[in-house]
Amino acid sequence: MISGDTIIFTLMLIVSINLARYLTALRSLIYVMREAHPLLYQQVDGGGFFTTHGNVMKQVRLFHYLKDKEFVNHHDPVFMSKCTKVRELFILFVVLIAVTLFASFLV
Repeated sequence: MISGDTIIFTLMLIVSINLARYLTALRSLIYVMREAHPLLYQQVDGGGFFTTHGNVMKQVRLFHYLKDKEFVNHHDPVFMSKCTKVRELFILFVVLIAVTLFASFLV
């Protein structure tokens, strides 16, 4: 029988790997955004997005941009594919966190 600690550890490992994938895709999106959508890049504080003094409200602007799928009518297919990937990885990350919390209360 598999112990509960092993299940929790495995889930936490999967969550951390997916968090790394999400952050890498987000960094890539911001890099592509500089050329493909300069106005949005300025609105989300692209240069200071990953700094400690980054403006949280500007980062929330990117969250709403991706949540509402405002990128669907964009002219650059690379930018659209990066936005889609970041959105899907964020959803996967949130679901994995929920599953891990649920499993930790069951074990």
